[in-house]
Amino acid sequence: MTSPTLHITNGDYTTERLKKLNFEGQIITWREMLCEGKTTVEVGSEDFWKTRFDFFKSSYKVSKQKFIDYTVKEYRNLCNQKQQDEIVLWFEYDLFCQINMLAVISWLKRYRKGRQISLVCSGKIKTQEKLAGLGELSDNQLKQHYKNKVILTQNDIEYADYIWQLYCSDSPLQLENASKSNKNSIFNYLEDAIKSHLLRFPSIKNGLNHIENGILKTVKNNQFNTKNQLVANLLANQENYGFGDTQYLNKIEQLKKLFTSFNPVKLSRAGKQVLELQTNYYGKIRSDFSYLGGAKKYSYLYVNATDKLLKITS
Repeated sequence: MTSPTLHITNGDYTTERLKKLNFEGQIITWREMLCEGKTTVEVGSEDFWKTRFDFFKSSYKVSKQKFIDYTVKEYRNLCNQKQQDEIVLWFEYDLFCQINMLAVISWLKRYRKGRQISLVCSGKIKTQEKLAGLGELSDNQLKQHYKNKVILTQNDIEYADYIWQLYCSDSPLQLENASKSNKNSIFNYLEDAIKSHLLRFPSIKNGLNHIENGILKTVKNNQFNTKNQLVANLLANQENYGFGDTQYLNKIEQLKKLFTSFNPVKLSRAGKQVLELQTNYYGKIRSDFSYLGGAKKYSYLYVNATDKLLKITS
């Protein structure tokens, strides 16, 4: 007999925790990072997976076999879970998780109509100031989060699907306003995640985005003997991006011309000039193949004075 509950988690660590705590039901791990690279609206379609593989192959040198084994096979497993009455989503407050969450809800809206969808979302904990991920919760806290899970209304599902569509559109301009428009939303962390997403477009001031400028500032203000020490610091002090070491290493690689050395880590003269707004690096870092969601990263500039995006006319 099939269990009435399907759990969809944000990663393997959460999946293993749920298994150890003997949560009833089938558990599927959503192994994607849709906050990075190009995305298309129809989650799970042939075009969707082709687009995602092209990104992983070009940006992270992932082989087709690894992509299939790690991500697509688990997605196929999800497709086979058709009997459950209740679907519980386990995601966190950060950009990484929030974008994956939107995509999963969009998929469920299309393929699992009429099912009860609940959300367990970690973030604020009464006893602490810092937001907490699922992996930072004690067993009792995790169980309490599950007990306090929120059932999504049809309006919640429609809203999440709408934000996902905007995220995948070729213009992020509507996304600026839409994420602020639903003040009654149960998605408590989505507005801040979308703000963080928009800050990933290049700043009008020097052509680097918020994260890239943050990497240069971290190097300027600290001493690191190795690239790994730098990455460890970035991970420990990142805002609500939820990135892993692989993503930061990838970003540092894109900025390598602004460094003279990684052993120890030193900024080049150009790196210092860019950071001090003496020169604009947009023309040197610009790429037509770099996407954030459905939008070309370098077709928009972030105007820091107004916290708004500006479309660049070609």
